[in-house]
Amino acid sequence: MAAQSAVEEEPEANPGRPTVSTPATLTPVGYLQFETGFVPAHDSPEFSSRYSLNEVMKFAVAPHLELLVTAEPVARFTADRTAANRAADIFVGAQAVLYHGEGAKPTLAVSYFHRAYDGGAPEFDYGSPTNSFLVLASADVKGFHYDANAFFTELEQGPVRRGQLGQSLTISHPFLRRFTLSGEIWHFTQPFLRSNAVGNLWAVSYAPRKTFVFDAGFNHGLTGTSTSLEAFVGFTYLLPHRLWKAQ
Repeated sequence: MAAQSAVEEEPEANPGRPTVSTPATLTPVGYLQFETGFVPAHDSPEFSSRYSLNEVMKFAVAPHLELLVTAEPVARFTADRTAANRAADIFVGAQAVLYHGEGAKPTLAVSYFHRAYDGGAPEFDYGSPTNSFLVLASADVKGFHYDANAFFTELEQGPVRRGQLGQSLTISHPFLRRFTLSGEIWHFTQPFLRSNAVGNLWAVSYAPRKTFVFDAGFNHGLTGTSTSLEAFVGFTYLLPHRLWKAQ
């Protein structure tokens, strides 16, 4: 019985990458999760090419509250025919679950992020918000899983600040036992360009074990002011030991 209980309580990673949408559900309480990736991108309003590493750290301190830090330690880019390397932005935030759903009943959550550091690297088509507020929903319907997000953000350009709206919908379906295929459509207003960024993302993930998930895929911009093409590869790793003992 003890062995059976240990198996049932084995923690499981809850990846938020590589899609724009973030799950409304949280990581297991007391476990630290790392989401690491590499993103080459081409043809965007602020750059002709960009290669960056990104890292997201998540830690649920309670069943309804998760703390997050996201950062790009280094970005290499070419803009205006000039190549350079810079550390990109760092964001800190939190996500709170408002309602724990089950099955077709969605889990509902909200999150807030603040840009704590601006590295000055050229940004993707949706910009780098100073402040972001998100409303999130996730559920499982007839073998498919969906994550839907609504974004309410603030962009800054010099002394001028403007609001931005965004939406994303990701639909995922498992196949071949350990694989998952995800398709996504997303949209962000571009207030300083007076335009819209829209993209279509596809990704495949593979989970060799519950605490480790590989992913790879691409995103194609659908408007003239969207990043034309992004590829990505990375992994999610949940440290298998709690940072404190369960009560």
